[in-house]
Amino acid sequence: MEFPVILMIIAGVVALVVFYFIFSYLALWVQALVSGARVGLLNIIFMRFRKVPPKLIVESKIMAVKAGIEIPTDDLESHYLAGGNVSRVVQALIAADKANIDLTFNRSVAIDLAGRDVLEAVRMSVNPKVIETPLVTAMAKDGIQLRALSRVTVRANIDRLVGGAGEETILARVGEGIVTTIGSAKNHKEVLENPDSISKTVLRKGLDAGTAYEILSIDIADVDVGKNIGAELETDRAEADKKIAQAKAEEKRAMAFAEEQVMKARVQEMRAKVVEAEAQVPLAMAEAFRSGNLGVMDYYKMQNIVADTKMRDQIATPDTPPEK
Repeated sequence: MEFPVILMIIAGVVALVVFYFIFSYLALWVQALVSGARVGLLNIIFMRFRKVPPKLIVESKIMAVKAGIEIPTDDLESHYLAGGNVSRVVQALIAADKANIDLTFNRSVAIDLAGRDVLEAVRMSVNPKVIETPLVTAMAKDGIQLRALSRVTVRANIDRLVGGAGEETILARVGEGIVTTIGSAKNHKEVLENPDSISKTVLRKGLDAGTAYEILSIDIADVDVGKNIGAELETDRAEADKKIAQAKAEEKRAMAFAEEQVMKARVQEMRAKVVEAEAQVPLAMAEAFRSGNLGVMDYYKMQNIVADTKMRDQIATPDTPPEK
């Protein structure tokens, strides 16, 4: 194959590629032109160099123009380069315009860049969302436990979507309000007879302050009677008092036993002293004999006195066996 032929083939391929890109850009330009969206051909071509998808920008521009909303092309490109969802923002603006909701492009861009779904927020403004709270358990003043399940109807607040708290805060606040309302009831029958009193009391607290939603209604779906917490607490208290009384009685018994042991020890000690003193008597008498302070007749007299004392003790206590 000769060199001119190869050169012609390469030129043909290059021409086809150039024609394809020019035709695609030209097709987008014609599409924007016939749709009434003013987007220049050079602007469409340069979008590729700015790493912006021309098809997305042009189609979003056409969508906005057809809905009667004028958005500069540069603003759409800037939002894409900032990491935003261009088509979602345009769809949200169209939905808000049809629903007569005051939503500007800058606010919708801020909501989108904040990580919230701006189109879903607009839809929630038109069609409120129902959030079901988890089962909330609380106790009335009479000690009866109640379990309540509620459904919260909320509507998105466009003005507070940026910086406002989410659904978790709504659920937490509603749960806290239910617990407070049930806890302030005199008895559980009041709550069972008028469950709507819970929703009315909770709504008056303004729980949607600082959140991205507006609470429209709180409906109590179900209220069940749980445990008798008051009776269980009284039972536990009585059991605790019983254990304390048993512990104190055991402590007194131990102290009495210790005192008895101390008394026995003292008696034994006194007996030992008496025995020791009695053992000293014969020694003292022997010493008295040796020193001449005690005679034989004195000794016999002492023995007679001892025998007479023993006899009298036996007469006074006849059941005591005589000593051998």
